[in-house]
Amino acid sequence: MSSIGLVDCNNFYVSCERLFNPKLIGKPVVVLSNNEGCIVARSQEARALGIPVGAPAFQWREVIEKQRVIVCSSNFALYGDLSHRVMEILASFNPELEIYSIDEAFLSLDEVKDPIKECRSLRQKVLQWTGIPVSIGIAPTKTLAKVANHMAKSDLKRRGVCRIDQVRDDLPVEEIWGIGRRLADFLKKRGIFTAGELVGQEDLWIRKNLSVTGLRTVWELRGIPCFTIDDAPTAKQSIMTSRSWRDPLHTKTEITEAIIGHVVRGAEKLRKEESRASWLQVFIMTSPHQNNYYGNRVQIVFPQPTDYTPTLIRYAKQALEEIFRPGYAYKKGGVLLGELVDVNGFQPDLFAEQNMEKEETVMKLVDATNRKFGYSILQFAAEGCHSPEKRRQMLRSPCYTTRWDELLTIKI
Repeated sequence: MSSIGLVDCNNFYVSCERLFNPKLIGKPVVVLSNNEGCIVARSQEARALGIPVGAPAFQWREVIEKQRVIVCSSNFALYGDLSHRVMEILASFNPELEIYSIDEAFLSLDEVKDPIKECRSLRQKVLQWTGIPVSIGIAPTKTLAKVANHMAKSDLKRRGVCRIDQVRDDLPVEEIWGIGRRLADFLKKRGIFTAGELVGQEDLWIRKNLSVTGLRTVWELRGIPCFTIDDAPTAKQSIMTSRSWRDPLHTKTEITEAIIGHVVRGAEKLRKEESRASWLQVFIMTSPHQNNYYGNRVQIVFPQPTDYTPTLIRYAKQALEEIFRPGYAYKKGGVLLGELVDVNGFQPDLFAEQNMEKEETVMKLVDATNRKFGYSILQFAAEGCHSPEKRRQMLRSPCYTTRWDELLTIKI
């Protein structure tokens, strides 16, 4: 029988913050989104206070102040670097690894003689080498591994590792991986409240009401593997960078700097994926709750695919000229880069090849410098020095592992 392990970092964002600030251990902590508008992560202590993930921070300000909850701005440079370190350790254990998210990965354990023993050893290694605690769920299928992982976190006697061969009959349907809120409500209306009741349904009824994907989920709950480990994920078809602004933006300069910031981040992701975009779409909108709502978007197709940031900035400015209207309080904006192609998967213009080589050299230099010395050491003038997004994150912890000037210092 096949065996799959799901490695999940415990309260990952909070664990990253606690790693360099031990004073946070044992205290309620929440991490806010980039614009400090929503709560995107919480510690177990904050969870016990009833603070939910995804809630607007201002709605919980009274609880946060009364219960002395520690608030941190998100530090994705730090989280991303620590995630990379964790994934490298997992890959050294077994290269057959599927990175599911920034804090989760599936591992094949088919060749492991004693999965529980080896996973406990792996868990200790990750903790010792990175300081990040993880839990590991072991099961014959991905869906069951998710259930096992949850059990590993909730039961201290399991020491962070849990192995199961079948699903708990009393598991609520809303806690099953792949069963969303709407689908859970649909099942409950038909008297199906637990995994045991769902697994007991006939395949024909499941396929008719839950689609083929739902049937595969049920088969996985029965211990039949349907979702294999993909250690070579398919390339992205598009890249979206967008954000809701905490304070509305009114002037064209503010909007332009914010949009250009999204272009720069999107271009970095393009190059990291070794892709080029065939078109760019820019959108801006006011709050939909306002009476004078305005929202618009425009798409520009490039003469040839590109990942060169100055070119993308030029087209983004051109797009914004078409849709910006003065007199509105804009609440959200973003950029979508679409129809991505591999850097070597298209025929470039014969007369543009020489320029492309120069552009590639420049972008490699910029990316390498920012990786070595920290995010946005080199930036484009069009981003602005005082853009709204750069004024946020007043509660951000230092980038201990990615910026030379923010290295941890110890006073003796």
